This record gives sequence, C-alpha cells and structure tokens, in this order.
Amino acid sequence: MGRIARSFALSLVMFVCALAPASAQDSGIGGYFANWFPRVTKTQAEQPHWITPLYTTTPRLDEEFRADTTWTPATGGESLNYLGGKGVELIPTEHTEIILGLPPYQVPVSGPNGYGNIPLTLKYRFFTGNDEQGNYIVTAFLAGSIPYGHFATKYGSITPTIAFGKGYGNFDFQSTLGWTIPTGGRQNSGTPVAYNTAFQYRVLRKLWPEVEANVTLWPNGGIKLVGQKQVFMSPGLVVGRFHLWKRLGFSIGAGEQIAVTHFHQYNHAKTLSIRFPF
Repeated sequence: MGRIARSFALSLVMFVCALAPASAQDSGIGGYFANWFPRVTKTQAEQPHWITPLYTTTPRLDEEFRADTTWTPATGGESLNYLGGKGVELIPTEHTEIILGLPPYQVPVSGPNGYGNIPLTLKYRFFTGNDEQGNYIVTAFLAGSIPYGHFATKYGSITPTIAFGKGYGNFDFQSTLGWTIPTGGRQNSGTPVAYNTAFQYRVLRKLWPEVEANVTLWPNGGIKLVGQKQVFMSPGLVVGRFHLWKRLGFSIGAGEQIAVTHFHQYNHAKTLSIRFPF
C-alpha cells in the first residue's frame, strides 16, 4: 500500500504542475498555491449553484470533504459502510477537479471488518453557464479504483463517464452515464453500464428534496449478471450549504435506495451524507 500511496502522490503533484496555467508556472509553485482559492471562487462562479445529490456524482466542480455512511439490510441485521468511497475533492485548475477517495470501511453482519477498493476520479468541465448564463453544465469523468483491503475486488477498474445538468429556476436535474471496465475478471463481473439522474427542487433556499433514478445494466458477465438490469428509485433530502467559518461550510443529506426491478443486489439501503465545502 505504501508504494501505491507514494506513486499516487507523485503522480498528483506532476498532474497539478502540468495543468497549472502558464501564469501560475511562471510565478512558481508558491504563486500557484497562493492563488488557489481565488481560482476556485472564479471557477465555481461560472457554473450552476446546485447542491451535490446523494447518489449521482455531480457534473459541477466542487471543493469539499465528504463522508457517507450506508446501512444495508442483510440476513440477521444490517451491514455498514463508512466513508462510502468519498473523500477530498479539489479544484487544481479552472476546468478540472480531482477526487481523492478514501477506501470504504465495511462492517458486515458476520465476519471480520475491513476496507474496500480505493476510488479516484478526475473531472474535466467542457461547457457551463451559471444561473444568469443558461444554468447548465457538461463534464467528463475518468474514475478508477485500486484494489486494497479485506473487501477489495481482485482487480481494479476504469470508468469513463459523461455528465450533464440543466436548471430551470429552483428545479434542476443532474445525470451521469458511465461504463465500468475492470482490469481483469470480466468474464464474471462484466462491464456494467450505469445511468443516474437526480431531480432536485430547492425550497426555502437551503432545502433540496430530490428523487434519483439509479440504473445499472449488465450487457455481459457471469451467468447471474448477463442481461440483467437493476433500478433504484431513491428519495432523499440535502440541507445546506450553511456557513461555518471563512470559506468553510456544512451540508447534510439522507436518502434511501428502493429497488423497483425484480433483480437487485440489495434493497432499502439508507445513506447519511456529511459534507464540508471549502
């Protein structure tokens, strides 16, 4: 794990330096980091000011720390998932975001506890307009996972995704379409396609009730997966953002994934999401 962490840290530094605008590089790394928050403010001012949904990854660029906890009913009790693969989200340049996910810590009904795969995501924002300039956004993701821990899969994965959203007054929708490609074992796991859409309506400035459709299709894979479709309808509520101190804010959300198809890998999973935007 230490070698993976060091390699990733080195890659991150190289990535940030490579994507830094020429003016930042001319003034040195110190100048680049000194201008970090003004750059973030400018970037976020150019895009819609929606809240991040519970299950659908937002096409917006955010800076925050996020941790989710999920309770999933299982025979004999409930299994718990802490952190939910969330972590630190950073905006290193005007059009990009990186998500440094923390490995989820899982507590099954029986058996030992342990960590799962480490998730990582790079976003690139192609087009956007804020509330006065069309209220829309189009972004591409490149997500991946690194096997690690007791509950890790044998292979990692790469997930290219296209994301988009549009707002109409207090209403907005945010959608993602992604294709997960495992680095091995595809004869069993397949290459699932996931489509998620969150419909939100802002009430009293700070309340964001939502309904999400979370769809996964398996065009291939093992005999138990090939040709299957899993659909959840997920009602939820996100409250925020509340100002805490200087740039630091707080928001909280909760929701439940309810299966509406005969095939489903779980059902009635409840999630609590805590975010600290900065």
